[in-house]
This record gives sequence, C-alpha cells and structure tokens, in this order.
Amino acid sequence: MTVPVMVLHRGPHHNHHQNAEHQHGADKHHNLTTNTESAADPQVPILHFPKSSEGLKRRKRDWVIPPLSVSENHRGPYPHKIAQIRSDKDKTTKIHYSITGPGADRDPVDLFTMDRTNGNLFVTQELDREKQDKYPFQAHAVAEGGSEGSEQPMEIIVNVIDQNDNKPVFVEASYIAQVPEASKKGFQVVQVVATDADEENTDNSEIRYSIESQTPEKPDKYMFSINPVTGAIKVNDERLDRENYPQYELTVQVADNKGDGLTGSTKVTIKVTDSNDNAPVFTEATYKATVEENKVDAIVVRMSVTDGDEPHTPAWNAKFKIIDGDPGNLFNVTTGVNKQEGILKTVKGLDFEKVSKHTLLVAVENDVDFAVPLTTSTATVIVTVQDVNEAPIFDPKEKHVSKLENLAVGSEVVTYTAYDPDTARKQKVMYKILADRGGWLEVNKDTGLITVKSPMDRESLFVTDNNYTALIGAYDNDELPATGTGTVFITLQDVNDNAPVIQEREFTMCNNDPQPQLLSVTDKDGPGFTYPYSVTLVKTAETNWTAKMNGTKTGIILTLKTNLRSGVYHVGMSVSDNQGLSQVSTVTARVYYCTGGEGNCQEERINHFTVNLIKLLVVLLLPITVLLVLFIKWRRQVKNLPPSKHDNTSHQEGGGEEDQNLELSALSRCPDNQP
Repeated sequence: MTVPVMVLHRGPHHNHHQNAEHQHGADKHHNLTTNTESAADPQVPILHFPKSSEGLKRRKRDWVIPPLSVSENHRGPYPHKIAQIRSDKDKTTKIHYSITGPGADRDPVDLFTMDRTNGNLFVTQELDREKQDKYPFQAHAVAEGGSEGSEQPMEIIVNVIDQNDNKPVFVEASYIAQVPEASKKGFQVVQVVATDADEENTDNSEIRYSIESQTPEKPDKYMFSINPVTGAIKVNDERLDRENYPQYELTVQVADNKGDGLTGSTKVTIKVTDSNDNAPVFTEATYKATVEENKVDAIVVRMSVTDGDEPHTPAWNAKFKIIDGDPGNLFNVTTGVNKQEGILKTVKGLDFEKVSKHTLLVAVENDVDFAVPLTTSTATVIVTVQDVNEAPIFDPKEKHVSKLENLAVGSEVVTYTAYDPDTARKQKVMYKILADRGGWLEVNKDTGLITVKSPMDRESLFVTDNNYTALIGAYDNDELPATGTGTVFITLQDVNDNAPVIQEREFTMCNNDPQPQLLSVTDKDGPGFTYPYSVTLVKTAETNWTAKMNGTKTGIILTLKTNLRSGVYHVGMSVSDNQGLSQVSTVTARVYYCTGGEGNCQEERINHFTVNLIKLLVVLLLPITVLLVLFIKWRRQVKNLPPSKHDNTSHQEGGGEEDQNLELSALSRCPDNQP
C-alpha cells in the first residue's frame, strides 16, 4: 500500500495556503514529494510519478494528486513556470515529458506547455477565473526508444486562484419605486440587487450596500435607510409629504470585500404617492333648496367640495352620505362624474301636507379611509316642499262588487268615492266614467254612486271570467283640475237567460236505412242552468222523424223513420235546459236516394246535379231554337215579296203592318207535340 503526500511551499505569488491531502497506507517512501533542492526554481512544486511497491505485480493507482494553484491575472513574465514533472527513471533512462488535455493540446490550445526534456510546466498567458476556474490534463513520461521504462499517465489539475478583479454590478441600471406619503418607519420601499463575478463565499464577492446621497434632503437628509446586506430600502422618517416633496432620488453604492473593495452605483427614484391625509371640505356650510311635492328622482341640490390630495385618485374622490334628518329615507345623495360634487335627489315623493320642510345633515369622505386622523366635513341642507294640486285618491284603488247580470236599469251598483289629499285647500271632488266598454253604467257626479244605465249581460264579449271592469275618474275643481282613477270590478252572477241551441244546423242523410244523426246542444249560461237537456219535435216533424237525448243529456239523436223522397226538409225541435227554459231550433236535412250513412249519398248528389244541369240546358236552348226558326221563316217571306212602287223610300223608313204578319203557328208545332 502507498500513501501520496504533497507539501507546497508558500511563495510570493500564492495567496491561499493549501493543506496536505492524505490517503490511507503504510509505505511512505518513494511517494509524490516536494523537491526543494531544485537548482532551477526552488519555489515551484516538483511532482514525481509514483512507483509500484516492491513485490507487487501491478501498480496501485488509487491516490489523488493534489491540484496545482495559479493566481489569475498574474503579471508574468510569460511563459511562467508553475511546476516540474519528474520521473525517477530519468536517472537511468532518457525520459521525454508532455501534457495532454484542455489547455494543452485541446482548447484552449497551448495555454499550458511542458519542457520535453526536464518536465517543467509553464502557463503561457494570464488566466481568468471567471472564464474557467480549473484545467484538468494529463502528464506523460515516455522512455526514449520504446515503452520500457515509461510511466503511466498522471492526472494534474490546475486551479485558478481568484483575485478581486470584478467590481459589483447592479442588476438594473436604475430603479423606480413608490411609497405612500405618511408611511410608517420601517416600511419597505424597494430592494436593490447587485452581483459580483468573483468567487463566491470569498471577500472578493461579499458585497455591502449604502446610500451615498438623497435629493432633496428635506425634511431630513436621512428619509430612507438601506439594509447593507440585503439592499432593502425602507422609510426612515414618517414625515413623507407628497404635497411638498413628491419625489426623491437616491444614489446607492455597492462595494465588495465587505464594503471596502471595488464599488458600483445606481440611481433609485422614489415617487411619493398620495395618501388620504387631506379631508374633502364642502365649499358651503349650508344649502337651501325647494322641490315640488310628489316628485320622485328630482334633483334637490348639488354640493361642491375641495380636496388637497392628488386629483382623480381614491384619496381625492369624494363620497357622500346623509347622517341625519331623513328617518323616512326620502332622499339619497350620489357622487357626480367629476368626483367632487354631491347630488341630492328625492327617492320618494315628498308630502307637503305631512312635512313642509326637511333639514338634512350630509357628510363627505373619500373612497379610501383617512391615512391620518382628520375631521369629517359636513353641510346642512334645508329642503322646502312646494305644495301642488294633487289628484283625488280612491280608497281602495280597486272596488269589487258582485251583482246579478239581470240587474234592472237604474239599480244601484256601488258607491265609489275618493278623497282629496290637499287638506290645506278647500276643493270639491267630482266623478265621471272614464272607461265603460259596454256602456252599462253611469255615475253620479257629486256622490260617486254608480247605477245601471243599460242591461248587463254576463255572456257578453265585454265580460272576462264573469267580471266586468269600469274605470272611474275623480277630479277636483282647481283651476287646473287633477284627476285620480279607480277601477270597479263587477262580478256578474249568472241567471238563466239563455235557452239551449243546436249547434249542427244542416246535415245530409240517405232515405233508405238511414243512420241516426247526433246533434250537439250548447247553452251560454253557466253551470246550474244548462244540461241535462230535453227535446220535443214540433207537430209537423213528428210524422217522419224521432228525436231523443243521448246518455249524457247533452246531445240529440235524430232519426228518419220513413222513406222520404230525395229533397230538402226542415225539422223543428224544442230544446229545454234543466230549468225548463226552451226555444225551437230548426235544422235542415238533405235527403238523397241512397242506403246507409252519409258517405253513400255522394253518387246520388252527382246524379242529382246531372239531372239539374240537363234541365237547365233545355231551358236555355229552347228559346234559342224557337228564335232561330222564326228568323228563317221571316227571311223566306221577305224574299217572296213583290217590289213596291215606293221602293226607293220604304226600305229607309221600315215596313208597315204587313211586315208584322208572320206565321206564328210554327211556335206550336214542336217535335213530339211538346210545348
């Protein structure tokens, strides 16, 4: 077993002490050592290739070679020797030394070089830890002429030692923050952040913050403080006042090496935002207004306020409320669009007869609470109610009454009166009909008594669900009369004033084996005055017909009991309701030569139509034929007449009586001696 040990001599270019690294083992001889006897440069370490323990067939490679350390930004001269690689075999064999890996034969190429003959290791230029903090490569010792006597490659790591060559830099070039005025001490405004590219957890990268300047330095030069470690800027003085000092500019510095090293700076602009430290104030202490009674949503008064806070912010926007004088919630107050005006309106109609004057106390505040203790501004509003002529009021608004539909003309229906709310005025209330679709009612102008003007009818189109509605008006005798309205609902009680009727007034049937006809019966009256119905035939219909009620007593079964000739017949029937009220209804029956139901009468209808058509044609053609025969006869007689001695004039004036002596006997000589 072997144990590698390395002892580094602290030279003038090494700022960090390196401790020896150990590995377990028993043999301490012929290990990696520091050779201080080098005549060339006793300040650099000499790294020896390890040897195998005696008696072992295979070399042990489980030790760790301590890394080399080279300071970044070393001023040279270059190449600068940093170590020497030695093989103990160079005492008996000529050895050639070389290195491979990053920084040697790989990018960055030739940053490190090695003397081929003596194993001196050089760095050729300044190193930058922030670009690369270590370089691992391998050292080789090869015997000249072959592999006999060559060493196994040895891994070497070169660590770049950090120097304070980077100043701290703020993450942002400048900062803009806001802080509410009158903020408490310790209120955090903003946090600035800086970074340092030097090695972490060393003095080179350990930074501290400080405030270098404040503009303006009022009301104190230390209005803000900063946490030196975190960079958090906080309020140090509670006297921030936007109205006087709306903005501050701070110059913040950061330094590494715990505040004593390289520095950087940034600007921090802090805007003092408005806080509600100014109460809105009414421009007037007292407002007076007049409003007409009964007006709803009427503007009573507009109240202006002023506020020293920033315009159009929640701390400036005003809101109003009524705090006294409105127990009935007759008013409300809203904020105008400019946010500096209160608009007082009526929510309900004011009543002059009850209260003629209202005194309100209105307070104003802001959309947000006061940031500091402030006095709430109030204003007194005196509202005078102006009297107007009010319309009479019916009580109740709707009057319901029930009457028989056959109530006699002139009978009393109901007395419907109204009162005048204008108690301070001496006025007379009078009445009139405003709407009466059937024209059934009239009202006494002075008393409001409603009577029957013309007969009422529950079955009328003017009645809905047994109710007849009339609109009554009440008006006063003011110069400009005001009219109030009320509604009378008359529920018309039914009486048996409508006899039942048959709905089907015409039907068709066959004369041979006819089917009975079912006729429906209806009655305009209500329940209690309708079915069960009864029916009787008039005397003239009893010979050929029979009629009886169906099982429900709501329909008539009419049956033809004799074989009638084809034709149209009228059947009269007397139909009575359950109270005995009746009337005669006549139905028309068209009887055809057919058998069975109505559907079989279609062919008979066609034949009947054909016969009638032929008869019509005969009637039309017979006169035409007679006229044609007469015309032919007349023409023949004219041709046989001798010429007249007055021929030159007779044809102009027309013939005499002889011209009319036609043989009319031909009219009676038609074929078959038919007239």
